Amino acid sequence: MIPESHPLQQLFLELVSRNFSQGVGLRSQEVSGYVASLLAEFCEIEQLYKIRNAAGRPLDDAGEMLLESDPIYGDAPSFDRERQVRKHIGDYTLFFTGMFPESINRFRLRRKRMEGFIDFIKAGKESYYIVSKFEFFEYAKVAPLFARLSQEFERCVYGLNLVKNELQEMQHPIYRRTSELLM
Repeated sequence: MIPESHPLQQLFLELVSRNFSQGVGLRSQEVSGYVASLLAEFCEIEQLYKIRNAAGRPLDDAGEMLLESDPIYGDAPSFDRERQVRKHIGDYTLFFTGMFPESINRFRLRRKRMEGFIDFIKAGKESYYIVSKFEFFEYAKVAPLFARLSQEFERCVYGLNLVKNELQEMQHPIYRRTSELLM
């Protein structure tokens, strides 16, 4: 995990807060902080693919993750595992639909994948909603955050797309030159 004081974490927090607030009118420090932490966390590839199946293989298919999350008919051995996997599905789908929407169709075309049948937006919203229903004991404090993420999923996706665009602009030589001149 990247500490809150790390410059990357600070950059993501600034970008997410500004774009969520000004770009989509989502003024929630809690949501912005969560999404910024998610971006920092997913900089480590192991975190992006941390959900593994029973054989220990990392899952990179949202459809397979949905099966892994089912405690009744699927592979999840407990409701805690369901929550863990559902939280990751929400994070994973939010990340890809917001930061790399063009990659979703490439995933589907690359090979036969279960996620070809999955609506990423619906899977993300539903997963965060399910996580929000774990509202007892150690999960009580964060349940409202996940309810908000579910309700505001599309706005978060759009806000992340604005963050992506700003990051791309920051890499452009003209942007760097202008920033240097302003300093």
